[in-house]
Amino acid sequence: MTQLKYVNANGLEFGYFEAGPADAPLALCLHGFPDTAHTWRHLLPALGDAGYHAVAPFLRGYAPTGIPADGAYQAGALAADANALHDALGGDGDAVLIGHDWGAIATYGATAHSPQRWRRAVTMAVPPLGGVLPDFFGFDYGQFKRSFYIFLFQTPLAEAGAAAHDMALIDGLWRDWSPGYHHAEQDIAHVKESLREPANLEAAIGYYRALFDPSRHLEKYAAEQEAVTRTGERPTLYLHGTADGCIGADVVGSAKDHLPPGSRVDLVEGAGHFLHLERPEAINREILAWLAE
Repeated sequence: MTQLKYVNANGLEFGYFEAGPADAPLALCLHGFPDTAHTWRHLLPALGDAGYHAVAPFLRGYAPTGIPADGAYQAGALAADANALHDALGGDGDAVLIGHDWGAIATYGATAHSPQRWRRAVTMAVPPLGGVLPDFFGFDYGQFKRSFYIFLFQTPLAEAGAAAHDMALIDGLWRDWSPGYHHAEQDIAHVKESLREPANLEAAIGYYRALFDPSRHLEKYAAEQEAVTRTGERPTLYLHGTADGCIGADVVGSAKDHLPPGSRVDLVEGAGHFLHLERPEAINREILAWLAE
């Protein structure tokens, strides 16, 4: 990866990696949990070579990005961060947004809230919340079992459980979510480095606590929060691995119904949750082709 840089946006200092010319159209890449900006090490140079200013920030609360003083980890805050980063990095109407996992949720909200900022979008591994939440509330057994960690994170035991045995939970999630990916040691090390401090680990867990607890939502992000579950206006490519152990491919069938007109859903045969790391050449090729349309 390139040298770590910093930028201030939405009241936070974000650490980020970049590739490509700074005056080119912005391609903002947002990671999820348990992951870091290092996850884009294959895509960033490909985007840079294709003529984009490709930027991968660490999300709020993930070191070296700062911890928000207001403690906001609702999805709307992540969407607001994406739009603020667009402005801080000199983005214009040709900018594109790419998100994986929580980064996908932020992408849905940012593009729906401020479509004038983004030309196209790519999301991976988490379908639109309007399409996937019914499977949680409907208590589909398979998905319920895969999502045990979300329910753990609602409890007072969350931080202690996630930190135990050198964050063994993170090792287990990567193993279960991408069972065919056998080179995750470096990725996992980056995650543990980012979340080693208790405040950073609490921040990452805070995303999940805010997901189901509206009392943790701040009014200043109300518009972005509403946008997260709304069908936006910008065409979106949604990619999901058929071997995803986090969100099963069987629960994403309605994703297309919750995406903007002109969008596309592609299942990647045999890939797991971290499909952009498992199949970097194929995923890069598909993303670049989509953005070029």
